[in-house]
Amino acid sequence: MPVRFAILGFGNHAVRRLLPAFSRSSSVKLTGMWRRDQHAAKQNCAEHHIEHCFATPKDLVTSPDVDVVFITSPDSLHRDDTLMAIEAGKAVLCEKPVSMNAAEAREMADAAKAKDVLYGVAQNFRYNRSIDWMRDSIRANKIGKVQLAQAEYAYPADRAPRKWIMDPTLAAGGPIADVGVHCIDALRYVLEQDVTSVNTLATKTRPEDRVEAIATLQMEMTGGVLANVNCNARAPYRTLLSFTGSDGILVAESGFSVDRPVEVVHRRAGEVIETVTIDNSDGYTRMLEAFAQAYRTGSAFAATGEDAVRNMAALDAAFLSWTSGKREKTA
Repeated sequence: MPVRFAILGFGNHAVRRLLPAFSRSSSVKLTGMWRRDQHAAKQNCAEHHIEHCFATPKDLVTSPDVDVVFITSPDSLHRDDTLMAIEAGKAVLCEKPVSMNAAEAREMADAAKAKDVLYGVAQNFRYNRSIDWMRDSIRANKIGKVQLAQAEYAYPADRAPRKWIMDPTLAAGGPIADVGVHCIDALRYVLEQDVTSVNTLATKTRPEDRVEAIATLQMEMTGGVLANVNCNARAPYRTLLSFTGSDGILVAESGFSVDRPVEVVHRRAGEVIETVTIDNSDGYTRMLEAFAQAYRTGSAFAATGEDAVRNMAALDAAFLSWTSGKREKTA
């Protein structure tokens, strides 16, 4: 019998990414959903053959027909939605950024531990095969000791259907929180290092902007790594991952993409040593299946709620640095 998920906060992301991911697997099943607009919810359930169209979030988290609550509501609701599901004894997979700040993230992780329920974060790129390949290559010392790292994520947020991501009462921030957290998490995951301090430059591009539009983060990391994260909510889609070591570099243009094959290039002294092309199209499905496996067997899930506290600490330092104009240490 597949592990039964229900989505709390069903929206465009669920339709575009999650429904196809569920359809590709026999070990997970989307059995229910809730969204604020109940008329739209009924249409979604009918169109996508979702069995349970819950009237309230409480109905969803207390249903005996739900094993895992997948929280995809706006950022400001993650804490309350997660705590409600944990209190009901449900396993929780929560979208990133997991909360509005590190203090909320800590509260959520502690609640899951106290209740002894599985709690993870949908940092789906940890299940991209290209990112795993880069991590394994660095572990194998292909480029020597990593000295510099870079992650970049650009996208046109002002034309995205998720209008709430530009509202600071609902979103943890602009692109720093929305996609910068993916960059920070990917660097932490690939390098198996942590962020110790952040210096941020950010700007708004229009008078009506209430969150940052473009930002660059200079980060000190453990292991002697200096890293740079660029995030831009006013440009066409583009992602990049790059690692410079004492004996070579790894570069992946479109490094976060799940929509097209990713080419990872290994160079040394300007010469191409190796090029691999990797398909990440099953990344979301791999994430769902890994969480289901953890739910069934207690196996490890790559993005724990405890680990998310470190991502949020880095985000807190990034936003504080933007305000203070100084380099800020992570808590």
